[in-house]
Amino acid sequence: QVQLVESGGGLVQAGGSLRLSCAASGIIFSIDAMGWYRQAPGKQRELVARMSSGGNTDYADSEKGRFTISRDNAKNTVHLQMNSLKPEDTAVYYCNVVERRGVDRYAYWGQGTQVTVSS
Repeated sequence: QVQLVESGGGLVQAGGSLRLSCAASGIIFSIDAMGWYRQAPGKQRELVARMSSGGNTDYADSEKGRFTISRDNAKNTVHLQMNSLKPEDTAVYYCNVVERRGVDRYAYWGQGTQVTVSS
């Protein structure tokens, strides 16, 4: 059974930094993409950043230059360094892992970690 354990959320003042981490266990096949999404109250879940197994990255426009995603393939972990945080970054952040089984892809989600940025 695949499990994703997230850590690193919390309360920070605007302009501060946080580092989120996610560790995946129970992966039998290989991991394709790893990433972070977030969902603010009353809004849809949206992509924050993701990284492919080859190291290609995608960032939401609002996060470019402020957030950095990294992953350790040997440990099945992904991190999100968030700098210059803004109140509008307040949301529940979810880790997402896509497992590759041949031609099939299976997506898994963490339980979410709250990030609150005060003004």
